Amino acid sequence: MQHDDAPESSALDVLDRQILHALVHDARIPFAKLGAVLDVSEQTVARRYRSLRERGITHVSGQVNAVPLGHARWVLRIKSTPDKALGLAESLARFPDLSWVTLLSTGSEVTCVSRPRSLERRDALLLHTLPRASQVREVTAHEVMHRFEADEEWPRFSHLFTEEQLRELGPQRSRQAGAGPDIPPDLTPEDEKMLALLGRDGRAPYAQIAAETGWTAPRAARRMAELVQSGVLYFDLDFAIERMGYGVRGALWLRVRPADLDAVGRAMVNHPEIVFAAATTGPTNLMASIVCRDTPHLYRYITERLGPLDGITDFEVTPSLRVLKQAQTLLHSDRVSLVR
Repeated sequence: MQHDDAPESSALDVLDRQILHALVHDARIPFAKLGAVLDVSEQTVARRYRSLRERGITHVSGQVNAVPLGHARWVLRIKSTPDKALGLAESLARFPDLSWVTLLSTGSEVTCVSRPRSLERRDALLLHTLPRASQVREVTAHEVMHRFEADEEWPRFSHLFTEEQLRELGPQRSRQAGAGPDIPPDLTPEDEKMLALLGRDGRAPYAQIAAETGWTAPRAARRMAELVQSGVLYFDLDFAIERMGYGVRGALWLRVRPADLDAVGRAMVNHPEIVFAAATTGPTNLMASIVCRDTPHLYRYITERLGPLDGITDFEVTPSLRVLKQAQTLLHSDRVSLVR
């Protein structure tokens, strides 16, 4: 059921939103299958998807989950001198290991998510690059201990489907970062080529992956399935949320009693406004990303949804002034564009 505060965006009609839901559900769903579910042609689905990409509304990318490879994810809060905070954020947006680079509304703090693929790359950022930057005044690193998985991923358009259509779509692909296999998979140079290509285009055809790696298309499909099954590869969507009718985004930093942490996280991640929620180390132990239509909507969320949850002892709201980089794309004005 659609939440009262969910806007009906003029940039997206019903078919656009149905296609976005299907891609969140399964980023590589064949357009022929999706067309059959929606009772439109494969060509119509493909044309609408191209339009969504060309208008800068969404981008599908393959992401490497470093957790099964034995590496942690970190949420960094970086305090800067106010006159250089924007320049710092723009520089950090170019780091391949960093995503969700955001300048907060204070104008002197930048947040980002670090997903280093090696201990050396983690240490280079945390122990050398950031401490030596003259504009950096303080760094707080929160290790992600557990990501809470929602019953339905944002932007939650399942209400636009019938029960039969949802069954035809099949089960939602999990993006939960679990412990991974006992023995992490070894990534070959060919794997890295495939992952780089999927980072640029999560729907790259198997034939294109084969041409890039020297594999056959069936082998590319098998290897992709193996990496997805291992948890190393998952697919994500970036959105230009302003084009979808949302004007406020930010982060929530909560202190929650340990006994209530799991219950609060599981409740929050299913709130319509919450895009991401995770238990973390650090001075706060639960972090969440929030998207609202406007500031009154944010106030209603805090007072009506967040406030009644038992176990929260303190919280901080940090609205975003500018989001410079999402999972795999830079955000220019109200459009997403691929990092080059």
